[in-house]
Amino acid sequence: MAIHIKQYIPNTITCLNLLSGCAAIFFAFHSDASFGSMPGLHWCWLAIAAAALFDFCDGAAARLLKAFSPLGKDLDSLSDLVSFGVAPAMMLLNVMLLNAAPANAWLCYVALLLAPFGALRLAKFNNDTRQTVSFRGLPIPANAIFWIGASAWIERYGYPGTAVCVLLVIAMCAAMVAEFPMYSLKFKNFDFRENFSRYSLLFGALLFIIAYGVSGLMWSIVLYFVVSFARRRHIA
Repeated sequence: MAIHIKQYIPNTITCLNLLSGCAAIFFAFHSDASFGSMPGLHWCWLAIAAAALFDFCDGAAARLLKAFSPLGKDLDSLSDLVSFGVAPAMMLLNVMLLNAAPANAWLCYVALLLAPFGALRLAKFNNDTRQTVSFRGLPIPANAIFWIGASAWIERYGYPGTAVCVLLVIAMCAAMVAEFPMYSLKFKNFDFRENFSRYSLLFGALLFIIAYGVSGLMWSIVLYFVVSFARRRHIA
């Protein structure tokens, strides 16, 4: 009985990821409304962050309990698509619609491309044996982190223009399905030399967050690109 229950623990955590993504989508459509002491946009950030936490924990639980299954793998991808593909797309769409000139409103719907390209990214990942210790293209959780940072940057510093946002969407969509190698932040051990680039990324991200708050997450993903590109020959 205990073994039977153990098999469901990782999938339960994955479902919490999915529920968090659904909550993020709800708050994305109420980004300018207040819920308690915070606007809906901030609750959207927190819901996506909770999804990311559950996404980390379900894999850790599966490894700890040795409870891997094809069902869990498919459920994880479906949950990630909602939380890190659809939710950021809805968040960005609503942020753009709130800020874009009426004549350019139709361009805001380019944000929806984040969802199908996120799906393509996950499908490639699930069928690519090269991506066990590193990635080919931008991981979909990193896509979500970038857009949390970008929306925070817009809130703090102002809207850069619909054309800029459209170009960023196209760039992130291309990055998710690209073939260039990128670091995985999963540590096999804590050896400094072996994980120098990973430690550099984490330290750089911390500095960006200290300097810019939530909007520093956007620059953390930019740093992720730069380090992965600079060290691409050393990535397995």
